[in-house]
Amino acid sequence: MLSPIALEHLEKPLHRGPMEDATHYGVSGSPGDGPYVQIWLKIEGGKIEKAAFKTPGCPSSTAAAGVLCTLVTGRSLERALSLTAKELEIVIGGLPEGKGHYLVQSIEALHQAQEGEI
Repeated sequence: MLSPIALEHLEKPLHRGPMEDATHYGVSGSPGDGPYVQIWLKIEGGKIEKAAFKTPGCPSSTAAAGVLCTLVTGRSLERALSLTAKELEIVIGGLPEGKGHYLVQSIEALHQAQEGEI
């Protein structure tokens, strides 16, 4: 069962991508071939101005990536990159058993985006 925070992000996803004006892109997993999380960022002056995501659409992946995008928007890139999968899990209120890999993939995609300037 999903937490109220996770359910809110499912009902009103705020950060669905792709993002047209992104400056950075990262992915964890292989889109079209199993679980994946794609992240787009618009970074200006070391600050994440906007963030967007795309996942295969399962509730847990959508919640993990959506909450991550909410958390990092408006933060410095350095501060955003310090976020861990465990901290993301705490904010979300947990995910169903067997779905924790989406927390890790969301964080990995964020780190890949830092290096994936478009």
